[in-house]
Amino acid sequence: MTQPSVQKKRGFFLFRYFSEIFNELKKVVWLSRREVAYLTGMVLIVVIITGIVLGGLDYGFTTLVNRFFVGG
Repeated sequence: MTQPSVQKKRGFFLFRYFSEIFNELKKVVWLSRREVAYLTGMVLIVVIITGIVLGGLDYGFTTLVNRFFVGG
């Protein structure tokens, strides 16, 4: 007989959990489409520049190691 009451409580807590999620999502201040496009562009630029810099460092260190330690 305790089984149905446990399921009712679980269902009640689950409903309250999702209700709280929806209430919190209503409080979120969403970005405009223009802001999203601008920030996405900024992220892409930073990622590309970082990739180029790290790729150059990797190439430089690989050349250095090959030249001095491998003898190539």
